[in-house]
Amino acid sequence: MSTAYHTFLLIEVFFAIIVFFILFKVTAPYGKFLRGGWGVTMKAKFGWMIMESPSVILMVYFFIISDGWNDIAKIIFILVWLSHYFHRTFIYPFTISSKNKPYPVLLVIFAIFFNFMNGFVNGYEVFHQNFYSGEWLTSMPFISGIVIFITGYSINKNSDYILARLKRGRDGSYVIPHGGLFKWVSSPHYFGEIIEWMGWAIMTWSIAGWVFALFTFANLAPRAITAHKWYKENFGDYPEERKAIIPYLW
Repeated sequence: MSTAYHTFLLIEVFFAIIVFFILFKVTAPYGKFLRGGWGVTMKAKFGWMIMESPSVILMVYFFIISDGWNDIAKIIFILVWLSHYFHRTFIYPFTISSKNKPYPVLLVIFAIFFNFMNGFVNGYEVFHQNFYSGEWLTSMPFISGIVIFITGYSINKNSDYILARLKRGRDGSYVIPHGGLFKWVSSPHYFGEIIEWMGWAIMTWSIAGWVFALFTFANLAPRAITAHKWYKENFGDYPEERKAIIPYLW
């Protein structure tokens, strides 16, 4: 397992670098950017469930084999992880407005591979390799990390809630989102998710956590910039004060 752990870490770092630059050139073909030429598709809700499930399965697996129930720190870590991924796997797919839209199977396969790697390295390091004493729960990294995670989680879920209840135009066309952090950025759901996994990296103080935070930024920042440009190009009255992903900055 140790060899697989180090190999997957290196691959994930490599993917983060590649994905960051590719997504500035090629827009991921789903949601408002859905287009042909990407092969077989499936309903988005099933695609989300299938591709996110490795993140749940592998973390629960490593938690169980490490006797996690006997360690309060590990219990907190698994609850924190599942607060995002259980929702993302089993609830989120049925709340999005695009749940019945086509989703490329090729993207599902890519995501399964990534989530398998990421679930493996985080589960292995946090639940199998690292040791967290009771004192860790009162340490500055743990306290600050969990506060940051909760902040990001709240931003992410509130933004998803706003998008899920966004009223489309009469012809089903997209409209400008309002409310919450949409006042300042075009993609607060991405901003919140980046903050979440920074919090996870800090609270677990793990290499895998920091690599995941890096990949999350590399994956979501270019998408946010693309979405921001799309809104500005398609809505002449789009709020000038909004940034792409980081309030007042970017």
